[in-house]
Amino acid sequence: MKTKIAILILFISSNLFAQEQKMSTAEITQFKEDVNVVAKKIKSLSTDFVQYKHLDFLSKDIETSGKMFFKEPALLSWQYKKPYNYSIVFKNGKILINDEGKKSAVDIGNSKIFARINKLIVGSVSGNMFDDKEFTISYFKLKGQNLAKFIPKDATLKKYIKQIELTFDKEEATVVQVKLLESSEDYTRIVLKNKVINAKIDDSVFTN
Repeated sequence: MKTKIAILILFISSNLFAQEQKMSTAEITQFKEDVNVVAKKIKSLSTDFVQYKHLDFLSKDIETSGKMFFKEPALLSWQYKKPYNYSIVFKNGKILINDEGKKSAVDIGNSKIFARINKLIVGSVSGNMFDDKEFTISYFKLKGQNLAKFIPKDATLKKYIKQIELTFDKEEATVVQVKLLESSEDYTRIVLKNKVINAKIDDSVFTN
């Protein structure tokens, strides 16, 4: 019986390991090249998203959903529709927030942390963020997907974001999931779906 249990544990462990394998140097080079080629072609992007906020003290993740819009060079709008109306727009060095009619703004220029977080978010959407100066990056293969893990080198930024994980569709070379791990055990996971690339997006989308 013990032998059977040991074999079962070994089988499960092997399968889990097989799900996430490190890329070779050649695979990393090809992956980055594929992603950068696609990222350079993205002038605009719209996508549905579902966000899961995991808090260690809660038994169930907090789920929200909505629509995200991106337009070059750095216009970004997150429009939450369920279970409440809430929007965040990154525009002209500011973060514009509309919480069910209550509007506020934060000047990114007054905070290096906000500026870097803004760069991270825009980069994670376009897939154009392979900066070895800013991050320690590791690359993995999954079934039908590729995974890049980014650990910030900046100590101050690390206080807010422990690690960023970007999951890419292997065929399309675009981001399908963003996971932000905070300094604690909490994290935010955003799943992107129904992406539309380079369709016309009206500027009013980025007005909060």
